[in-house]
Formats: sequence, structure tokens, C-alpha cells
Amino acid sequence: MSVAHMKAQPVQPQPDQQDLVAIAQSFVPLGAFKRNYLEYLLQQATVDYVCAGQNLFEQGVCDYRHQYLLHGHLRLIYSSGYEETVSAKDSILPLAHEMPRPCDGVAETDCTVLRLDSDRLDRVLSWSQISDYLLSELSAERDYDEDIAWIKTVLNSNLFYKVPPVNAERILDRMVPQVVMAGDVIVRQGEIGNGCYFIKEGAARVTRREEKGASRHLADIGVGRCFGEDALVYETLRNATVTMNTDGVLMRLSKEDFKLLLLEPQVEEVTEEDFAGFTEPPVYIDVRSQSEYDEGHLVLAANLPLNLLSLKKRLLRQSIPYVFYCDTGRRSRAAAYLLGKEGFNTFALRGGLVGADMQYQLTRDVSYMLRDGVVAKG
Repeated sequence: MSVAHMKAQPVQPQPDQQDLVAIAQSFVPLGAFKRNYLEYLLQQATVDYVCAGQNLFEQGVCDYRHQYLLHGHLRLIYSSGYEETVSAKDSILPLAHEMPRPCDGVAETDCTVLRLDSDRLDRVLSWSQISDYLLSELSAERDYDEDIAWIKTVLNSNLFYKVPPVNAERILDRMVPQVVMAGDVIVRQGEIGNGCYFIKEGAARVTRREEKGASRHLADIGVGRCFGEDALVYETLRNATVTMNTDGVLMRLSKEDFKLLLLEPQVEEVTEEDFAGFTEPPVYIDVRSQSEYDEGHLVLAANLPLNLLSLKKRLLRQSIPYVFYCDTGRRSRAAAYLLGKEGFNTFALRGGLVGADMQYQLTRDVSYMLRDGVVAKG
């Protein structure tokens, strides 16, 4: 049987966006998202209804989706003959989340399932946690006291979903202020893009010229909104005109700086085989959320969530080699880069737990903590 896309009457009412956000916060790792990032992620989620007896997924398939059970009972059937029933009221983890799928997932009852693209989830989670890290760092620097509210707005902007998360810090360093007046046309439809803009003060309107020459109003945008980035990301002409409604201040990123931000900085990555070449055994640091760590982590790995790294880096020692890991390597590369700049001896596990094929080595029996830079039992 194939994954169901039901056209019949749903077994449960379709949750609205606010209800879905509240429900999603109980799932791992969705509970680690800041609310605005979770709302953004769920904009492209699907809620599907599956009738009893139909498959949610099949063994051996790589669908690269996080699937969560919102309602009903699911039967997991393995080729070994082992079977397990999962109930929505007890389910907080993505269902059988290994690729390829290790089992068939068959609905025992009518079920409701939340489905999310796994790569999108990982990217948005990385942004959410990196923004927390940067805000903690910037809050400690008095030079940013007057701009911290603005910087927080920028870190929550739409641009950050289009560049590698680890480059968030570099964006702040490359923006140039530009004073503008009401009526100024900032970008014009059909022109070649030479930069993108954040609105720091003021408001603007977005219009598009139709085939018959009429101008159609698309949106009004305000503080924190980024515009003009699509022409740079996709190397196309401007697809709309943006005109200031009020006097204001924009922060501009040039095309050259923006292209640099699309490139991930170099981070030294290692595998288990590389550890033999270390003069001192490295220490594993799990940078996933506390809830992810509690559900399974490597033996002798301490948990320093990426979003709390600014507060907890005092537990590390610069002389000790640390190998950061997460599921995919995205968050761990960010952690290794950010702390490596501060003089710590950092590495990222190449490919994360999944890419290194180490997701089967996880334990829940013992938790660990850092003492004087090294791992000890919690």
C-alpha cells in the first residue's frame, strides 16, 4: 500500500494554525523552536488523514520527512516479525525516523498525521538556535545596547532562511545604513539587482506592473522586513517595485557581500577514524536540544545546546579538542565555527549522526555533564 492522501471526510477537524503551533510544541525537536520560527516552518507543513488499514510509510522508502501522529493508533511492523503500536497521546517523537524507513507504518485506526520536510526543519531549527546564540553574545556587548531590539528584528527576518545559518553573524557586520525619504523608489521592477535591503525605520509598499501597464499593489512592509533578495538568490531581474511610504532608514547589503554570505565558512570536520591521529582524545559535545539529547545521545557526550552555547561555553577549556555533533551536521558546524573563532579547539562530526552512521550508537541510560572541560556522569 502507498502513503495515503485522503479525499474523504476527515476523521478529525483540521486544526487551525494557532492550534497546530500549540500541538507541535509538544513534539521533539519542535519544542526547541522559537515561536516565530515554528510558525514559519508550519506554513509548509501538511496535515493528512489516513484511514485504518492504510500505510503512512513503507519499509525501505526514503521520504525525508518528519511525521508526527496527531490522532489515532499506528502499527509499526518490522521484517523481523516484531510489531509495536504507537498511540498519539504517548507519541512525541517523529515516527520511525530513520532513512530508509526501518518498518511499515500501518494505521490501526483512522489517523491524523503532521508531515514536515526534514531538511527544511533542520535548517529552520538551526536558524532559531543560532539567533538565540547571537542575541546572547550581542547582549553582553555594550556597543550594541541601542541596537539590540533592531538586531533581534533582523535575526527574525525572512532573509535568514535563504543563506547558511552559520553566516548570521557576518550579515550584521556587512549592512550599511541608507537614509531614505517618502516617495523614494528603492528597487524597480525589471532592473538588475545590485543589493538587498532591511527596513530599520519607516514603511514601504510593494507593487507590480501588469501586462497592460497597470500597477498592482502587492503588500505593505515595515520594520525588520527584507526585500530585494530574490533577484540576488536566483540571479534574476527585480520582480516588483518597492517605494517608501514614509521617511526612514534602510540597511543595505551589496550584491558582492550577499554572494559571500551564500558560502558556508570552512569548518574542520572529522570522522571516528580520524580520532586515532589526535594527541589527546577528543570530547563529544551534543549541540542538540535537551529533549533530543534525553531521547538518545552518544556515550560520554555532554549536552550543550547550540542556543545556550553562549552561556555555557565557560564550561569548556581551550586546550581540549571538542567534537560537536547533531543529527545532520548543520548545527554542529555552526557551533564549531562560532567557538573556533574564539580560540577553542573545535571540530564537527562529518555528516552528523546520520551521515556518520552513528545514530544506532545512542543511549538513554546515562546522562553526562562537563566538569573542568571534560565529561563526567551526571
